[in-house]
Amino acid sequence: MAEEIDLFKTPTEPSFFIGQVQSEIFSSPDSFFKVLIVSVEEANFDWHEPEITVTGSLGELSDDQTYRFEGKIIEHPRYGQQFQATSYSVNRPTSKEGLIDFLSGKQFEGIGKKTAEKIVSELGTDAIDKIIADPHVLDKLKLRKAVKSSLIDNLRANQGMDQIIIGLNDLGFGANLSSAIFDKYGEETLHIINENPYQLATEIDGISFKRADQVAKRLEVPADDPRRIDAAIVQTLDDLTMETGDTYTTTRPLLQQTIQLLAQGSGGQVSTDAVTARIVELEKNQGIRYADKKVYPTSLYNAEWQIADHLHRLLTVEPDNLPAETVEKTVAKVADQSGITYDKIQKEAIKMALTSKVMLLTGGPGTGKTTIIKGIVASYAKIHNISLDVDEYKEKAFPVLLAAPTGRAAKRMSEATDLPASTIHRLLGLNGREMPTDLNGRDLEGSLLIIDEMSMVDTLLFKTLIQAVPTSMHVVLVGDKDQLPSVGPGQVFHDLLDFAELPKVELTNIHRQSADSTIIPLAHAIKQGNLPPDLTNKLADRSFISCHANQVPSVVQQIIDLSKKRDYSANDIQILAPMYRGQAGIDRLNELAQQAYNPPATGKQEVDFRGQIFRVGDKVLQLVNVPEKNIFNGDIGRITAIESNKIGGKRNESITVDYDGNEVSYSRMEWNQLRLAYCISIHKAQGSQFKMVLLPIVQQFSRMLQRNLLYTAITRAAEKLVLIGEPYAVVTSVKNEAVNRNTSLVDRLNRVWARHNELTTPLEQDKELLSNDLTEANNNEFAKTSEPPAQPTTPRQYILTAELINSNKIDPLIGMENISLQSFHQVK
Repeated sequence: MAEEIDLFKTPTEPSFFIGQVQSEIFSSPDSFFKVLIVSVEEANFDWHEPEITVTGSLGELSDDQTYRFEGKIIEHPRYGQQFQATSYSVNRPTSKEGLIDFLSGKQFEGIGKKTAEKIVSELGTDAIDKIIADPHVLDKLKLRKAVKSSLIDNLRANQGMDQIIIGLNDLGFGANLSSAIFDKYGEETLHIINENPYQLATEIDGISFKRADQVAKRLEVPADDPRRIDAAIVQTLDDLTMETGDTYTTTRPLLQQTIQLLAQGSGGQVSTDAVTARIVELEKNQGIRYADKKVYPTSLYNAEWQIADHLHRLLTVEPDNLPAETVEKTVAKVADQSGITYDKIQKEAIKMALTSKVMLLTGGPGTGKTTIIKGIVASYAKIHNISLDVDEYKEKAFPVLLAAPTGRAAKRMSEATDLPASTIHRLLGLNGREMPTDLNGRDLEGSLLIIDEMSMVDTLLFKTLIQAVPTSMHVVLVGDKDQLPSVGPGQVFHDLLDFAELPKVELTNIHRQSADSTIIPLAHAIKQGNLPPDLTNKLADRSFISCHANQVPSVVQQIIDLSKKRDYSANDIQILAPMYRGQAGIDRLNELAQQAYNPPATGKQEVDFRGQIFRVGDKVLQLVNVPEKNIFNGDIGRITAIESNKIGGKRNESITVDYDGNEVSYSRMEWNQLRLAYCISIHKAQGSQFKMVLLPIVQQFSRMLQRNLLYTAITRAAEKLVLIGEPYAVVTSVKNEAVNRNTSLVDRLNRVWARHNELTTPLEQDKELLSNDLTEANNNEFAKTSEPPAQPTTPRQYILTAELINSNKIDPLIGMENISLQSFHQVK
């Protein structure tokens, strides 16, 4: 961290200097951050060099203009002493001659020395302030219209941008957030922040309630201001749904956690009554929604209704009237041409996709989901006489749309079908940087839409997708219902499968399995709550290495060393782990694997970014969607170049990553989009498959150990699987069946189907019901005080109960250390 040096002239006066920009060393393409070399004409601190390096959030500074910079001297560990600017302004001349020179400068096109003299003679030395305050003062000078407009626009634009950047600096925002805020609000930035600083928390990604609360405190917003309480309620509701994956909560946790959030914020505590009153008021204004004793974020409440309405819209239109005999012959012909013999359920799936407007297809690994996707596409094209030659559709939309939530899943889909596939975000024209509540996709064009890996699709994304589907389109939703649910709130695929009115087929027969394959049967056994007695045996395609958490790094190191001798590369092996911290966590294993696969070497370029080393040759993971560069969250690539050079006085640092032939360059400000990918989370691995998977499973991960997590991880292994860790951790995972999320989608579907035309008003949104519900919540011990709950002083009880098991507070296997694993091969 840069060390601050106290070079202030007096304790009360900030350091400042006056000078001109000599060169721009670095300018971020996506923020206001700049590094400049500036001459020093005058300073109030001890400085004997003719120039100084200036860093900070800065606008477009002219090299023929003199500026006053305020801030502090810091000692950068690599670049030495720098002036960190917190504020700056044009150092306007105060003399008549200086002002004439300023106005006749090259930034004011069309104004020569004579015109400048005329302006100063008429308006005096405070001419600039007069022009900014009232441009009509120039009317009597009879300047050419273009000259007058140029003068006014330049003076106002420069001052406006500078004042906004300075204002954001004063509020403590860095270059990145300042840029995001300005992109959102433009010239209204400071006005909007002054009107309601908490708007930042709801509309700017990366700004939390606590950060907005700090800004509000500087603006002297009272602790009990309704704007503050409302923001805390909305933030708490969003936090609760993101943490649990539920689409709603109830009044008690909302009330409790809102009070806690307010107490922890900069503004201070607020009474329970005040929070209760604002919850009721927010619901009245539809800032949140209350129905059936459930409290929803408005976006999720609306999304569940919209999903139900749009599915009803699609399913109430009659599909193409295809004779059963035609469908039967078409499927048989496609099977014959592809050399595939479909089983009875697979045939049923293809026929249903051809004859239903919306159809769900689910099945575990090896059951042939990809085969059926290909069969559906081929049969649909044949029966509708559609060409699948992409080159024929240069001027119009391709009739078959294939998409998946991640780039890697889309790539697998494309490779399996020999047809183009994309991420859902790209299909909808989203850039991936929208706030989840602001998703608004373009309408789709085509005849058939197939979405794979549906278990990963959350409520808001599916709402955006389904409302973009035209009534004429056939929709097939494909996924594995037993995999992990989406990261965002909801369990859309699970809920759709639970709704009786939607056509669906579950594939159960295992087809993708060689004679000696045991990975797929293991996955299916785990899905059913069983463990085979040979789990710890060394088999041809899987093995189990027993060890404790602190031994995992050593075991992984040995596996890597051995696999390298057998020509397995870092591309072939993927380490998956449930958590980032700990000896068996993602961060530690990434460091180890990087050292094993790609150690430092003389001449090999590397950079240190926020404590993480990136080196040429490293395997890296993309963390966000950037459709314009054709890269998406979950893509894995390899660093091919790291460059640092000066071009035209600017220092440019970049990392180039190769994603299967797509080379992408990242400026330093974009490096936070990357992390090492030798080891990644199981969530990030969804939609992908790897030749060999190394999977640490230890009790250290206890709060993450669930059946669907283990099942998802195992199904990522295409050829070989190595389980590393503690057998009891595997048993815990299998026993701990994940509880379904709390959602209302099935209820919404049932209501829409039952009385679609009657739904003109919200359901059970009586304000008296909400008030009563909050009053009841107030009666609990915590809600009577705005203080956080006290820690229990009574001894902890260790009586084994179902509640304690389900909350992971007591290991259900306590006292069973000497019982063999084989005893658990029928764990239920």
